[in-house]
Amino acid sequence: MARVAKLLKITGRVQGVGYRYFTRKNADSLGITGWVRNMPDGSVAAFICGEEYNVDTMEERLWIGPRGAFVTEIVELQPDETGSQYSDFTVLR
Repeated sequence: MARVAKLLKITGRVQGVGYRYFTRKNADSLGITGWVRNMPDGSVAAFICGEEYNVDTMEERLWIGPRGAFVTEIVELQPDETGSQYSDFTVLR
């Protein structure tokens, strides 16, 4: 299966609800590498890399989020990187 990388912008009630840690937990369980961070506009950005099926599954889980989250939109942006430099998944500040 092909490896893919996606840069996603997640909007809604996604800050202050444990969304980044939810993302890391799910990424670790799916073998996804990359990062997640809060953005100044209240959204969350996530760069997810892995096998295509796992990345698609991860994106589905990001729509659900943790308790207290309410995702209104996920937009795929053009990544500036390939993801080959990541060996794990990191929560960035």
